Amino acid sequence: MFSYNRSNLIVCTALLSLIAARPLAAGASTAHITIHADRGQTTIAPEIYGHFAEHLGRCVYEGFWVGPDSPIPNVRGIRKDVVEALRNLNIPVLRWPGGCFADEYHWKEGIGPRKDRPRMVNTHWGMVTETNAFGTHEFLDLCEQLGCEAYIAGNVGSGTPEEMQDWVEYMTFDGDSQMAGLRRANGRDKPWRVRYFGVGNENWGCGGNMTPEYYADLYKRFQTYVRSYSGNPILKVACGPGDLDLRWMEVVLERAGRNMDAISLHYYVRGTGNWTQKGSATQFDEAEWFALMKNSHGIYDLLAKNIEILDRFDRRGRIGLYVDEWGTWWDAEPGTKPGFLYQQNTLRDAVSAAIFLNAFNSRCDRVRMANIAQTNNVLQAMILTENDKMLLTPTYHVFEMFKVHQGATYLPSELTGLQYEFSGQSLPAIIASASKDGSGAIHLSLCNLDPDTSIQLTCDIRGAGAESASARVLTAETINAFNTFEAPDAVKPAPLDNVRVAEGKVMAPLPAKSVVVITMK
Repeated sequence: MFSYNRSNLIVCTALLSLIAARPLAAGASTAHITIHADRGQTTIAPEIYGHFAEHLGRCVYEGFWVGPDSPIPNVRGIRKDVVEALRNLNIPVLRWPGGCFADEYHWKEGIGPRKDRPRMVNTHWGMVTETNAFGTHEFLDLCEQLGCEAYIAGNVGSGTPEEMQDWVEYMTFDGDSQMAGLRRANGRDKPWRVRYFGVGNENWGCGGNMTPEYYADLYKRFQTYVRSYSGNPILKVACGPGDLDLRWMEVVLERAGRNMDAISLHYYVRGTGNWTQKGSATQFDEAEWFALMKNSHGIYDLLAKNIEILDRFDRRGRIGLYVDEWGTWWDAEPGTKPGFLYQQNTLRDAVSAAIFLNAFNSRCDRVRMANIAQTNNVLQAMILTENDKMLLTPTYHVFEMFKVHQGATYLPSELTGLQYEFSGQSLPAIIASASKDGSGAIHLSLCNLDPDTSIQLTCDIRGAGAESASARVLTAETINAFNTFEAPDAVKPAPLDNVRVAEGKVMAPLPAKSVVVITMK
């Protein structure tokens, strides 16, 4: 087991620039990638880089919401530093209010004067009291401040079709009705834009323990009342499976496919532990590193199997696959409430995130949204806060580096090279994807899974040549380096030196245990 203290993390900041700048040793391993710049057809939906915020732990309360009277700088109760950090990611969409919380949430309890809002028990996450201070108005205000689309998860488990219908009307109808009048009485004249609406969440589990047959019939009933008002077209999202429940996907698509615009998929990964003891977020060895890389790489097979089913029932490719919960899941940090799911975020989590995002890019023909779980202070968070302090995690930096793919044209590629071998098992050492943006620049994102071996990459671009290239790298001296409030920059991107162009080809070093994005023009 590895053990790291605060001084190690401070040293990492200085070492990072040296790692990024130094040339690879003689005899370093090599790999080759061919990018087909003349074969791009599919746009990488910006929503693949979406986020998820549940009423869980400190994700919403303190993470987003501090209240208008807080000394923490805020706009109408929403903290400014978090909004600014997320805007820097070009955050495209935010899913709310759950998660499991969605199927016990009754939206009418979260509107009107905050002092008059009823309280409830959050039975899924710590049995804490939910004040309902952050409700529909606050969430949609947050989306407007972020400049992102709203993705609402509706209550099927304990709600009614009427409740769901009223909520959609309240948010989006611009005419004369009881719900529109109630919205206006609560301070919002014009309706909001709500692009996505999920009809239930994990209804095979915390959303009601349903069979796929029962849910499919219930979905058809509920979705009938999710109407598009006042020029606001809503995309309806059915609850899909968690992990490898392929039968759920088949049954729901067969029975209700014609009534949906998208179907969800959830996939959480861990190391060598089980769901009772998932392992430490920060204290792990190479066996646990390899296990997470293997499990993360499993997203490729999971996507392929679910997309094969989608293709059978939706030959025209109309229905999108939304991986609207994904990420790493570790034991809660010592000294924190287990039900709050607060965990640290290391370089290991960042490399895992890069695997996922490269996989989503590669299947952007079907994957049209993904939402990492979760935005603040919960699971694989972008941001950690502690009262008025805020830090950016290594996973945040991966999203910032990869934002160049949002809305770009996916470029097919072939990669030949190494395997990362450990204890008789092997994985591809490099995971990659490429795209071309509107200016014609080509971006290649890669992650080197091997924690010990640096790789010299040669990139050949078919259908185009490169005249210049530059790159950024995210790595650290240790596999479990992470940022703290005392050392918030221990793991952050740096320029990658020794990137060069020769005869239209790009050569670049890929340090061990790293995430790299190369820009070629």
